[in-house]
Amino acid sequence: MYINDLHILIYFVAGVIGLFVGQFIDWCNLRLPEYKKVFSKDFLKEYLKNCKPKYILMLIIAIAYIALLYFNGLTIDTLKFMLLIPMLIIAFMIDLKLQIIPNRLTLTIFETGLVFTFIKTLLITGGGINIFIDSMVGMLVGGGIFLIITLIGGAIAGKEAMGFGDVKLMGALGLFFGWLNMILISVMSFLFAAIVSIIILISRKKKFSEYIPFGPFIVVASMIPIYISTSDLLFVLLKIFSLGTY
Repeated sequence: MYINDLHILIYFVAGVIGLFVGQFIDWCNLRLPEYKKVFSKDFLKEYLKNCKPKYILMLIIAIAYIALLYFNGLTIDTLKFMLLIPMLIIAFMIDLKLQIIPNRLTLTIFETGLVFTFIKTLLITGGGINIFIDSMVGMLVGGGIFLIITLIGGAIAGKEAMGFGDVKLMGALGLFFGWLNMILISVMSFLFAAIVSIIILISRKKKFSEYIPFGPFIVVASMIPIYISTSDLLFVLLKIFSLGTY
């Protein structure tokens, strides 16, 4: 049986891999915030003794992998995003809980993006250089937008308006998405942040002066262009901001 020209067994294998990756995310969430090596024999014994299956995480990653295959097929981009998605989920969970994005995680995202940028540059005849330029500009645009906001916000408010972890994360993501998608991700992350912040303030769960981590909004916004084309995403955003007149 085939679905979108891929045998159903391929989807099954991707789902099983996703289950294991989902549990591995829990492992990373314990190691990265403490700045410890991800792989450790001693910790493995302790983890296997005390850990509990993280069924929700496992299911989320399994579904994400199956959806990737459905929309993208067996491509380099599918492999690229299969590596990126778990790292995004880790950033989401750690920043939400501890309000930090570990440098080791951001560096790994950057390194992965750089490797795939060079692979696609070498493999795609004729258009490879365009992909390289798009990725490099994407890195500058992603990090640059948030760096400017951080510096201006800090100068006006007298304190960090946004953590530098967010700036580094956006720069690393630029290698995956290119400059146009990074603009769209920036817009969506601020839109999501505004909506959630208003809801939280109305419900009085946080005071206006309290810090709300921005990393989770970046992660949610970054997940969208993985599954939706740039043109469709741009059309939707133009509809939203033009109040349907576009």
